[in-house]
Amino acid sequence: MTWLTIYLLNLLWAMAGTQSSCSVPSEEQPWVDGIQVLMENSVTKSAFANPSILIAMNLAGTYNPETQKLLTYELMDSDSADLTIGQLALTIMALTSSCRDPGNKVSVLQNQMKNWAPSTPSPEASAFYGPSLAILALCQKNSETTLPIAVSFAKILMANSSPFNVDTGAVATLALTCMYNRIPVGSNENYRALFAQALKSIVENISSRIQANGIIGDIYSTGLAMQALSVTPEQPTNKWDCEKTMATILDEIKEGKFQNPMSIAQILPSLKGKTYLDVPQVTCGPDHDVQPTLIDYPTTVPTASNDITVTYTINNQLRGVDLLFNVTIEVSVKRGSVLLVILEEAQRKNSMFKFETTMTSWGLMVTSINNIAENANHKTWWEFLSNKTPLNEGVSYYIPFDHEHITANFTQY
Repeated sequence: MTWLTIYLLNLLWAMAGTQSSCSVPSEEQPWVDGIQVLMENSVTKSAFANPSILIAMNLAGTYNPETQKLLTYELMDSDSADLTIGQLALTIMALTSSCRDPGNKVSVLQNQMKNWAPSTPSPEASAFYGPSLAILALCQKNSETTLPIAVSFAKILMANSSPFNVDTGAVATLALTCMYNRIPVGSNENYRALFAQALKSIVENISSRIQANGIIGDIYSTGLAMQALSVTPEQPTNKWDCEKTMATILDEIKEGKFQNPMSIAQILPSLKGKTYLDVPQVTCGPDHDVQPTLIDYPTTVPTASNDITVTYTINNQLRGVDLLFNVTIEVSVKRGSVLLVILEEAQRKNSMFKFETTMTSWGLMVTSINNIAENANHKTWWEFLSNKTPLNEGVSYYIPFDHEHITANFTQY
């Protein structure tokens, strides 16, 4: 194969965009427009500057240029030193999608990734999430200088034996697909084989998490997984039914499951036939002249009583932590209240239920209960469960039902 043939193949791969994508039926498009407007309306001067939202806005074509401009300027002003590797990578992609120069953020990220290695001998799969985003962002800026970093990353990733994580697998697929598509002319073809080998293993793992209804992992990991499966050059053995996944996601949207701006940001590109690989090809400028009408999401049917009673337990049984406890309280709140209201009412009734939160890209996260705080070094955190099932929505979005038992369990990951 001549260098010219290799170059043309690389170019075709890079321009290909999605391969196995499916589209939203025209009659369902108002639902997609509705969650996009909901996401865009979450952007305010006082809100968390979320680069994932800006990427989604630009890939989909924003309805609100002023909001897009506000978020772009906030991310331009962000200090790289305050950002994790993943946040910095997303910020670079967000600014690129807004046709803005990320400045020295690219060189900062490149230097961080040159020295990157897992912090433990057997890292959790989630430890590869941020670095995967970094490889993707750097690949889109300069695949030649990123090549040695990506090769090292792919080898470490394949050697990892931790339980698989769909979100991490999806962004790793996007990153390695970018490198596979953009291997510099004249590079050792063994690199392509390495990336292909890693991709094959990852997409088979993603494929094994596809449920009968098309959901991949859970509804909130499905958006990134759809992006990954639609562009990977190494397709899974079991063919993915994109149409089934799309239909189920649209049903979930109609049920009001996508209210969190971050969850919308991750599903929206796939609903618009885009992926993070399309970031460098975004054409800047408003794509919509008229803002669509917001969809009225289903609400709880009124009943004889407007209040519900929820049992709430806080539990810490971890050895090595000074204060062990298991305390339960019953709380009554208005029907339709989010879990955060339950926590606030419990705190008002009993000081042992005092809690603290921090703002993240996914909304408020509870970091401390009864003066026991999460600790990244000890890998401890507060996990919320309904009966024994972990919640997949945050305290600002999850709506408890009557007589539900919510547990906040201090645990290790």
